[in-house]
Amino acid sequence: MSCCAPGAEGALEQAGLKRALPSSEELMLASRDLGQGLRQTDLSVPGVYCGACISTIENALTKMPEVERARVNLSSKRVSIVWKHEIDGVATNPVDIAKVVASSGYEAHLFGSGEDTSDALRNQLIRAVGLTGFAAVNIMLLSISVWSGADASTRDMFHWISALIAAPALIYGGRFFYQSAYNALKHGRTNMDVPIALAITLSYSVSIWETMHSGEHAWFDATVSLLFFLLIGRTLDHVMRDRARSAIAGLARLSPRGATVLLEDGQREYRSVTDIIPDDRVVIAAGDRVPVDGKILSGNSDLDVSIANGESAPRVVRAGDLVQAGTLNLTGPLVVQATALARDSFLSEIIGLMEAAEGGRARYRRLADRAAQYYSPVVHVLALISFIAWGVVGGDWKQAMLIAIAVLIITCPCALGIAVPVVQVVAAGRLFKNGIMVKDGSAMERLAEANTVLFDKTGTLTMGEPRLVNKDISTETIRLAAGIAVNSRHPLSQALYRAVSGPLPVFDNVVEIPGSGVEAKTSSGIYRLGNRRFACPDISTECDNQAATSEVVLSLDGQEMAQFQFEDSVRPGAAVAVAQLAHNGFSAEIVSGDRPAAVATLAQRVGIAIWQGTLAPSEKASRCAALADAGRKVLMVGDGINDAPALASAHVSMAPATAADIGRQAADFVFMRDDLRAVSFAVETSRQAGRLIRQNFALAVGYNIIAVPIALAGYATPMIAAIAMSTSSIIVVANALRLNGFDRAKATTETGKVSFA
Repeated sequence: MSCCAPGAEGALEQAGLKRALPSSEELMLASRDLGQGLRQTDLSVPGVYCGACISTIENALTKMPEVERARVNLSSKRVSIVWKHEIDGVATNPVDIAKVVASSGYEAHLFGSGEDTSDALRNQLIRAVGLTGFAAVNIMLLSISVWSGADASTRDMFHWISALIAAPALIYGGRFFYQSAYNALKHGRTNMDVPIALAITLSYSVSIWETMHSGEHAWFDATVSLLFFLLIGRTLDHVMRDRARSAIAGLARLSPRGATVLLEDGQREYRSVTDIIPDDRVVIAAGDRVPVDGKILSGNSDLDVSIANGESAPRVVRAGDLVQAGTLNLTGPLVVQATALARDSFLSEIIGLMEAAEGGRARYRRLADRAAQYYSPVVHVLALISFIAWGVVGGDWKQAMLIAIAVLIITCPCALGIAVPVVQVVAAGRLFKNGIMVKDGSAMERLAEANTVLFDKTGTLTMGEPRLVNKDISTETIRLAAGIAVNSRHPLSQALYRAVSGPLPVFDNVVEIPGSGVEAKTSSGIYRLGNRRFACPDISTECDNQAATSEVVLSLDGQEMAQFQFEDSVRPGAAVAVAQLAHNGFSAEIVSGDRPAAVATLAQRVGIAIWQGTLAPSEKASRCAALADAGRKVLMVGDGINDAPALASAHVSMAPATAADIGRQAADFVFMRDDLRAVSFAVETSRQAGRLIRQNFALAVGYNIIAVPIALAGYATPMIAAIAMSTSSIIVVANALRLNGFDRAKATTETGKVSFA
């Protein structure tokens, strides 16, 4: 089973799916403006199936002066190209970039411009397996008579009948290998299908030669059986890859194809989701999914937002609330104003994160790619040496030819080529199912190496949502304060408002003083709600930086009426996550910009002995650098803009989905759920993935160490070589899929909370 292009373009052409290059206008519309004169275009390259394919495309693109960088994703068969909008005042034509991909031997087109090519190729492979299997069985039946000692004329007749049966099977089933090999040779390179195509051709040719000269033996049965097993292995490889990517495919299916747009004159128009632009008013009926990110203009409903936060309980939404693409409208119709294009919406973002997970250039991946690059010339040399050696020494050139064919087949390093990417895809899928997005396959490798974790406090170890802790104040006073607090967006004011239920007093003359608090003028006097210096200006006070809680004071005409104490809620699973990380050999620290007393209190609650408070963003990054200089591999977990420098400078980083945009962009992992055990779960999954990758390397290398000498010694027929080669690849893929059998996260539907194993 080869990991190289299995005649993908030919199969697609046969299925009527091969397309012309997109136009310049189409490429510009599909590209994304990255700023600073750069744009990004993603192209589908269905013919990519191995590390050599990746290197060919990336090397061809990076040689272009217009291209800043290019990365090919093996799993999604996507090439992401970042290119300069213009060079020396001359605008770049994106078609030239697509032509370079095509000239490398790979069809390139835009995503969503046709049918599901994966299904088409799978169906082509299944039909080829059926045809070659039918041919192999019939040729085997004819061979029984030959093996039983049929006379010469009967033997020759059965050989010719076998040749006629084998020919269409080799043409139909072998086209996957022949077209891929021809495509590679036409563009001045080789791939793993070249020796396979050569082996099939030589085996059939030798058999025809024997038949023409009334030879006793022909190998039509072995040739067709060889092709049969190769196609079985290739089909299983294709199916297993689809299974490994099932999380991404399922996620993509959550995006609706279109939606109803409400026009200015009140008319309604159905549009493709790609044609919906910001400010369009989209009508979303109950039972429909939200097509793009937007803001609710009218309507009330319950929204299933489990895709965003992992919680099973629906969220009540109303006019003014923001909604995310991919979430499900459950109960009532909504009119939503689009705020982003489909390609820039939440669902596309997490699909992009999932697809990027397998595209990283980790150390193991580079090793596998380098091995695949040197495969073809080494195999051809070995086959030639075995042919000459057996022909000269043994004198039987037919046997020498068969041994050379077996060498060509058995030495295919398919298992090595898929050892890394299949594990990374399965691991990324497992993380996604548990609410964790990974941006890059290499990030998992770096996370597996980490041994020190630095936590930010607010919004990371805590939820960033303060709660009222002293509720021993009279109900009337709390309601009075809440009636004032409702006029402020300050987190402490909102926490006070959330602590009260029922009707609140209404104040007409209210003003908020930024950095101080809220003032309400009434006939009874002036109420102030805020910090003590603002609420009681005539009373000498000093700011207490040693307080473990935050304070809000309510006053009337400068006289204190009540004091409200708030503390931030600890993120669920924080203490357990810290304990699990410690069990896995991590040392943990808190690096926070908050008051030392508040940091110390939290550190004690979650079980972290080392902490620092009042740190500037640069100081957090400096702490990461200092630990790195000491030989530590730092995992930084933070959420705010002030954490971005540390997230970027750490060995590997994570951020919650609630983090600021810049924090999410800087992080390697993003966890969607509130539970902090996502951190320890990601660490364990990454380490398990690393172990499986090393096992796959051992299996792949061990196979070649054993198989190559057997083939060179003449103990492997072409059919046995095909079975051995396919089996090695299937074992590697099956070993990667074991990752899904490990203990995984499970959701407790009764509570809506997550319990990570």
